[in-house]
Amino acid sequence: MKKYTKEHEWVSIEDSVATLGITAYAAKELGDITFVELPEEDDDATQGEVLTVVESVKAATDVFSPVNGTVTEVNEELEDNPQLVNSSPEEDGWICRVGGVDKTEIDDLMTEEEYKSYLNSL
Repeated sequence: MKKYTKEHEWVSIEDSVATLGITAYAAKELGDITFVELPEEDDDATQGEVLTVVESVKAATDVFSPVNGTVTEVNEELEDNPQLVNSSPEEDGWICRVGGVDKTEIDDLMTEEEYKSYLNSL
């Protein structure tokens, strides 16, 4: 199950590995994504802290980590094809995977239904 942040990141945890990226809403708001600054493998991810930056023709925006852990994998496809974040933000456009995650860290994040309600309130 995916969970969502108010900063428009999504996270999905399987075992103790979290896959994360930005939401379809964020990708649409940014417009054409031109560059994704991927974190380095073995970087620390700290919940609520900047993990990486996504750049578009409109702006550059920080991406915050929704979990604590260590970056175990990055989506290298984004280096040559950052537009994957636009075309498939919550599938093929994932940014990185973080290991050593405590599943309870996402308990306070929004479900898809709660996130949709949040978007409607903006």
